[in-house]
Amino acid sequence: MTDLRVRFAPSPTGMFHVGGARTALFNWALAEQSGGRFVLRVEDTDATRNRPEWTEGIISALDWIGINGTNPVFEGPYFQSAYEPQHREAVAKLLADGKAYHCDCTRETLVARTGSEHKGYDGFCRERGLTEGAVRFRTPDEGVTVVEDLIRGNVEFPNEAQEDFVIARTDGSPLYVLANAVDDITQGITHVVRGEEHLGNAAKQVLLWPALGSNPPVWAHLPVIVNEQRKKLSKRRDKVALEDYRDEGYLAEAMVNYLMLLGWGPGEDREIMPWAEMVPLFKLEDVNSASAFFDEKKLRAFNGEYIRALPLETFEERCSPYLDPAWDRELFSKVAALAQTRIAVLSEIRQNVDFLFLDEPVFDQPSWDKAMKNSPEEILGAYLTRLETVPWDAESLKEALEEVGAPLGLKLGKTQAPVRVAITGRTVGLPLFESIEVLGRERATERIRAALGRLRG
Repeated sequence: MTDLRVRFAPSPTGMFHVGGARTALFNWALAEQSGGRFVLRVEDTDATRNRPEWTEGIISALDWIGINGTNPVFEGPYFQSAYEPQHREAVAKLLADGKAYHCDCTRETLVARTGSEHKGYDGFCRERGLTEGAVRFRTPDEGVTVVEDLIRGNVEFPNEAQEDFVIARTDGSPLYVLANAVDDITQGITHVVRGEEHLGNAAKQVLLWPALGSNPPVWAHLPVIVNEQRKKLSKRRDKVALEDYRDEGYLAEAMVNYLMLLGWGPGEDREIMPWAEMVPLFKLEDVNSASAFFDEKKLRAFNGEYIRALPLETFEERCSPYLDPAWDRELFSKVAALAQTRIAVLSEIRQNVDFLFLDEPVFDQPSWDKAMKNSPEEILGAYLTRLETVPWDAESLKEALEEVGAPLGLKLGKTQAPVRVAITGRTVGLPLFESIEVLGRERATERIRAALGRLRG
């Protein structure tokens, strides 16, 4: 074990953002490769967000991507609210040392005093000696504050542009910037790896850590994740909840693999790679500072690769939550291998196999209209006759349909379209002739007759 301690400190929001999951994985990889500690700390001081089910959602989402207490590097969860006494002690120490002061200014009085709605705080209360009000940290008037960042290099913040920022409210409750610094110091955090939106907070915390008697941690601010329009992923317009991907049937191992590549790569143009192989290669210094594009199409492709790599028995088990409990699992097993090559997410399994279990296939008007062209009555009528005597195996069933289409001048793709919709209700799905074979002669002929009846009115 090393003394490296990284922390992941999410706030409960009712859903777990994929960007947060990427941050957690980068921290997890750093802890695992060094034999250090991954410290989970839930920032629960906001009463409007302090809901137990939301915290449970964070823990559940992390567990899904493999971050949990079964690994010895995991520590927590801790709750920020439990450290409020230390937060208040820190505020008192900064006040006693003259590094912070009380302030009773409001936004309105500041605007009236400076004549501008855009100017920052002017230090008016620095020397007033107040004993009540919000508490502000006294920032340096000259020089620069430097955040030494493993990804971005040295980022400089001119001190003249940094106002005396608030660290505690009028009621004494701490703000995020102070609470985070105190918690990190209390828990011995050595590395802080988080999103670039926190870079401005880092400049403030670089000032707070030494003021509280400690050396700042190693910083690394990860690139923002963007959508197709190169806008930052937003829950208002983008699919960002990790739980949604989990529920849709993405595999955890595929999601982990994909998220690790948002801003970092293992080199040698490798992409599909298990976690155990990525961890030793991961370096914060290799993370790109440019924004990372979350490409859901690529994620689907990744997931399809992982699904096809599953042992068949495992694939069947993972499909189980998406199947009707009443459906015959032995019958499903007959087409599972076919389905495994066709689906990109597990939730698609139902629409691919439901024709086997329903008394009648689903009826989708657009699919029907698209398929019932090019002499559908002739095709279905002639094929129905063949189905009554043809040997019941996929190859024979295919040859029979080819023979039906030949006199009509139709290739197999055109000939099988009305048959597929008659059998499955859909224009796409599992290999047609294997599906007919599993469905059985009696049920297949019934469906062809039903389709002919619908065509003839």
